[in-house]
Amino acid sequence: MSRKRGISPIIWKRGRLYILDQRKLPHEEKFIEVKSVGHLIECIKNMTIRGAPAIGIAGAYGLLLWAKDFKGRKDEFLRKLEAVGSKIKVARLTAVNLSWAVERMLRTIDASMELEEMKKRLEEEAKKIHYEDLSANRKIGEYGEKLIKDGWTVLTHCNAGALATGGYGTALGVIRTCIEKGKRIKVIACETRPLLQGARLTAWELKRDGIDVTVITDSSAGFLMKKGFINAVIVGADRIAMNGDFANKIGTYSLAVLSRENGIPFYVAAPTSTFDPDLKDGSGIPVEERDEREVNFINGKRVVPRGVKAFNFAFDITPFKYVTAFITEKGVIRKPFNLIRKIIGC
Repeated sequence: MSRKRGISPIIWKRGRLYILDQRKLPHEEKFIEVKSVGHLIECIKNMTIRGAPAIGIAGAYGLLLWAKDFKGRKDEFLRKLEAVGSKIKVARLTAVNLSWAVERMLRTIDASMELEEMKKRLEEEAKKIHYEDLSANRKIGEYGEKLIKDGWTVLTHCNAGALATGGYGTALGVIRTCIEKGKRIKVIACETRPLLQGARLTAWELKRDGIDVTVITDSSAGFLMKKGFINAVIVGADRIAMNGDFANKIGTYSLAVLSRENGIPFYVAAPTSTFDPDLKDGSGIPVEERDEREVNFINGKRVVPRGVKAFNFAFDITPFKYVTAFITEKGVIRKPFNLIRKIIGC
């Protein structure tokens, strides 16, 4: 099977940051240069860049962009860097990777360093966060591949592929590893309303790699499960609590319940940076509610009558009881999930 070059949605090159504009996919593959931290924050908010690991990496580079342009005293740098980090962290609330990456960047420097040394350390750390995510995705793929049998059809939701990470992917990373090892795997991708990340992004990624993919309407999943068309479900995650409750793109909870009802394994593929050691369960996960215009309009055309309100929760919370296992770069975490804290090392 022929392979195109890997997908790199975030590129740091010669001190400049470029991101693939995911709003334009699948029709146009266009990179834009991010020239300021304010621009980066806007790109995160409007989902030019999206996916929990990817926005974490982008957030780290955003902090670096600001630092490289700073001219002033060291004490002012430290004070303002903290404030900039706080603004980046709240660009999107549900994905814990964003705040995790910013906090990690801030911890890499201290007041004993000279200003140029701080900037150098921040660049090294941002690159390290990016590289480690790529490495984690590969390991997730290696662990997850062992759970998927040759000839299976796997359903996934939203986009947990290279576009949502530093490259390669979490849920789609498992699929890619299966294909690389010679397994015959078919993928069913839920369209993922309202922004169609499954139909636009997951299908684009898999078709690009020559992997068999079929798009379905979100409401078709239960019927296909009942008919025996689906052997496993693999999704990504935006934040995972210590008991195994997790947040992911809206519609994930429904798929988890349907999987259990139909006796289908339900796997969550995510790096350990997506686990939140400060949350004992999912009740504390913030759920982003986005502009209702994303629901009311499709391709710029209103589809909901004027004056009718719309809910647009971007995520839902799936209780741990519906999860068969978590696939991480440190291994597969099975029930009971009381070893999560120990396995992820916090």
